[in-house]
Amino acid sequence: MTRWLRLALALVVAVPLVLGGCGGGRDALTIYSGRTENLVGPLLQKFNDETGIAIDVKYGDSAELALLLGEEGERTPADVFISQSPGATGYLAAKGLLGELDSAELDAVDPAWRNREGRWVGTTVRQRVLVYNTRLVKPADLPRSIFEVTGPAYRGEVAVAPSNGSFQDFVSAMRQLAGEDRTRAWLEAMAGNDSPVYANNNAIVEAVGRGEVPMGLVNHYYNYRFKAENPDQPTANHVFADGDPGSLVIPSTASALAGTDKADEARRFIDFLLSGPSQEYFRDQTFEYPLAAGVQPSAGLPPLEPAKLPRIDIDRLGVELTGTVEMIRASGLEDS
Repeated sequence: MTRWLRLALALVVAVPLVLGGCGGGRDALTIYSGRTENLVGPLLQKFNDETGIAIDVKYGDSAELALLLGEEGERTPADVFISQSPGATGYLAAKGLLGELDSAELDAVDPAWRNREGRWVGTTVRQRVLVYNTRLVKPADLPRSIFEVTGPAYRGEVAVAPSNGSFQDFVSAMRQLAGEDRTRAWLEAMAGNDSPVYANNNAIVEAVGRGEVPMGLVNHYYNYRFKAENPDQPTANHVFADGDPGSLVIPSTASALAGTDKADEARRFIDFLLSGPSQEYFRDQTFEYPLAAGVQPSAGLPPLEPAKLPRIDIDRLGVELTGTVEMIRASGLEDS
């Protein structure tokens, strides 16, 4: 285990994650959630109300929860893992810690958004974008490619969140699409270009809205959430050119732990996440793209055209996760 992974695992163990419940007790369905309480909490409560199945939930960062699950192994109390990051899920799948889902869950989404071996299924997808302050940046000055943002014209102007799972998945995808050397060079160039570093996507969009930094690399839906609360916020999303790694689309995932003794309840919960009402909740409340067949995206979102998106092997993201984290750390980007 690398020094970074030991440190991350120590932080998970030493700093207790928020633990809530919808009934609690040893007979409850235990969910480790890499998605925040304010986002999925209402859905968990609704599932409890509709089914009577008690829930215990542990919230935290997706990658840190995956490391914790890897350390707990077969001893884990978890029955379900909800992840913002497919890389964290793939890490667990590669270690053999995820159970096989039934066709009812898998067939609810397109094969592009589920594990080939049936170990996880996508619940929603989000696109990577460049959010920018419309008062500070002219559309004509926006970069067409992610590789342009390391140029002198963007020095100190493009914020990043290197510890965020979605950013790490993006870097893993870049390794697939552009190769190890070009990815490493991009990270080092971002660090050398004094790219401002923030803790997460929310912090970046807030900073861009204040004019603290002109632009930042985030998931598309964060800006939509901020604009829903404050339509006057001077921010907009910019999508990079077709096929560019910067326009990557990645799923949030749900999976059942291999050792769970509540497999039926776990799959019932995953079915619930893929049901029409839950998918509409994600669409309307979080502005993500739903994945279940028959549920259309929000009318305010630009359509995703599969032929124009960068094509990656999502299952490889988990295998590449530890190397990606080390590559980011070695670049100096986190310390810039």
